[in-house]
Amino acid sequence: MYKETIIACLAAVCLLPTGQALATSGPGCLVVVNVEPGDALNMRKRPSASSPIIDELTPGSHGIIHLDSPCEPLSRPWGSRWCKVSHYNADKVTEGWVKARYVRDSDCP
Repeated sequence: MYKETIIACLAAVCLLPTGQALATSGPGCLVVVNVEPGDALNMRKRPSASSPIIDELTPGSHGIIHLDSPCEPLSRPWGSRWCKVSHYNADKVTEGWVKARYVRDSDCP
């Protein structure tokens, strides 16, 4: 089932219009960490905890999270930075921001 979900996600990514950030195989993806079981990482519209939540990323079943640019600001410790990401989940793509302390590098499928 997991493999079929990933294949469906990748197929959906191939159908995106030009100009969208695309997930690729190899480095550049993220996985959710430091989130309690039964909870989810909130993806925000802008890099702020007070910004509206636009998506929820559940650990272990969140689809593909692609890092779109370096987490910022670079002058802050890693856990205090915000990361611009694209979330590919089945036929839906959401672009937003997540707090760096809740994600770790991962190879894209």
